[in-house]
Amino acid sequence: MRNFIIRRLLLGLFITFFGAMVVYTVIRSLPASYVETIARERASNPLSTKTYQEWLDQLNAVYRLNVGIIPGFFGWIGNAIRGNFGESWHFGIPVTEKFNQVIWYSLIINIATLFVEFFAAIPLGILAARKQYSKTDYAVTVFALMGISLPTFFLATILKFVFAIKLGWFDLYGLAGRFHSSMTPFRQVLDIGYHMILPVITLTMLSIGDLMRYTRTNMLEVLNSDYIRTARAKGLSERVVINKHAFRNTLIPLVSYMSYLIPAMFGGSLITETLFQIPGIGYISFQAIVRGDIPFAMFYTTFLIILTQISLIVADIMYAVVDPRVRAN
Repeated sequence: MRNFIIRRLLLGLFITFFGAMVVYTVIRSLPASYVETIARERASNPLSTKTYQEWLDQLNAVYRLNVGIIPGFFGWIGNAIRGNFGESWHFGIPVTEKFNQVIWYSLIINIATLFVEFFAAIPLGILAARKQYSKTDYAVTVFALMGISLPTFFLATILKFVFAIKLGWFDLYGLAGRFHSSMTPFRQVLDIGYHMILPVITLTMLSIGDLMRYTRTNMLEVLNSDYIRTARAKGLSERVVINKHAFRNTLIPLVSYMSYLIPAMFGGSLITETLFQIPGIGYISFQAIVRGDIPFAMFYTTFLIILTQISLIVADIMYAVVDPRVRAN
């Protein structure tokens, strides 16, 4: 197991390195850069003694944009290894400082979504498998397909139209209400949680369908196995057959599927946070990317690559824990 983990870690580092290089190459190849905007603003300052071109040359030298892509990338990754991801061009503060300010909102939304999805999708998928071709099965399947098919912007717009405009239960945008600053700390926490309800519902409805269908498919495969028929022939109750024998073996393929949920949710929350203007890592990264903020965009994409690799390594380890037959040498 130790050798397996070491090999997976080395492979993860290799993928992260070349993934970051691809992202850096793409961003450097964009036709516009926020550096040009900074140079233009500084050159237009009445107190400035430098021309636009002088500012542009100076900023390109500071951010290694005056050298080739490969030397520029190695200069960036050398600083990144030391924990220095530079200063955000758009926000004007260190990238890691801005990240620490906004990541907690995304964590709260995505952890809440993960718990709701886990405790709703798996029981519904098992229920649909137990009652195959029944009205319950069809209802669960239709609900799952709706969640898979609906675009994020369409579902978020419908939810805001119904619950914010028609019913007036929630605000259209934002993370806090009008009187947030005058509330007690406890009421402020409740206010933030209240404004996160619609984003959590949106993310849950979009992601729950895949997990329900995946659970149903694997549960049907397990229920048709010989050892399940043997367990029923021995007179075991249906509850014991499902919970003790079938569910444990259903978890084995679910481990592989769920390993993609965390990085997928952090990447997908970019759209949801932008639509609801929640100042999480997704919304902030969207603002940075569209403005050509290379330091922040590089940090965010590298963060997603690392998160994906960690999730895959954890999934491989969990395979051996869930299924005793799977052992890594």
